[in-house]
Amino acid sequence: MHLVREALAQALPIEQHAAWLADAGIAPGSERVPAACYGALWRAVALHLDDEFFGMDARGLRVGSLGFLLKSAMAQPRVHSGLEQACEFAGLMLAGLRPHLAVHGSLATVTLEQADAAPPARPFACFTLWMILHGALCWLAGQRVPILAVALRAPAPGYLDDYRRFFGEQLAFGQASNRLVFPAQCLPLPVRRDHAQWQAFMDQAPGNLLVKYRDPSSLARQVRVLLANLAPADWPEAAPLAASLGMSPATLRRRLAEQGERFQALKDSVRQELALAWLAREGLSIEAVAEGLGFADGRSFYRAFRKWYGCNPGHYRQLMQGTGRTAQPR
Repeated sequence: MHLVREALAQALPIEQHAAWLADAGIAPGSERVPAACYGALWRAVALHLDDEFFGMDARGLRVGSLGFLLKSAMAQPRVHSGLEQACEFAGLMLAGLRPHLAVHGSLATVTLEQADAAPPARPFACFTLWMILHGALCWLAGQRVPILAVALRAPAPGYLDDYRRFFGEQLAFGQASNRLVFPAQCLPLPVRRDHAQWQAFMDQAPGNLLVKYRDPSSLARQVRVLLANLAPADWPEAAPLAASLGMSPATLRRRLAEQGERFQALKDSVRQELALAWLAREGLSIEAVAEGLGFADGRSFYRAFRKWYGCNPGHYRQLMQGTGRTAQPR
């Protein structure tokens, strides 16, 4: 619901919000909103304003912009040139944010450039534009492309929970630029999309840009939070963890399986996120990161990091150091 209020903040007068929420099937007192309802609200507001960007830009994205962006991008031979085309089109349409794709070896960034004297863009505006461009990237590549880190010029908003679900835990605010980092290994892939696939995508847009994340109160989320608050060396095995949650190991495994998760996979995922956070810190050696994560040596960590993200930890560190405060190994 926080994101719904963000979406309507510049789009409509506050006295009209209740009626628009009702039309989209959203109860004003809701805490969580189905992705389909948010997509319906997005579509309705876009048609009302003739702007697919919630009125957050002086020029905006006229209705049909998303469709044209994808159609022009899919005409390119490779994902790289397709995403470049998408960024160029969005930059021509918008007055305040100009996306720019850059490749740094095995990493890539989409930077949202602003005029030097312009105040920092709203985080919601940046996240919405990145959602569009990242959705286009995944569609062009035919795969889910992971987001490694995000930096924004603006200070952190009061609510970050869902931003983290969409864009990962590595969010830094008050930075020199607005940029999103992802592995570059998908960019050389050929684009194999046709008109029928474009039409099928557009029939579900813009709601299909939203990824359906699990309930934050789910058991998997509880386990992730518990692990993230401990040093990897102190992570419990399944049996003591289950006991601390008031259930048997078999029940823990069954309930995680019902959510499409495994305990070991959750541990691996949290370890990967910690690796990103700790590498972004200045003054912390790669060997110290490897030791803190439970690796035998730096070489083992190096191999694992390349397997996880398609780039080496030193390269990621060079790109990300200085982008903000992150947690330290305990």
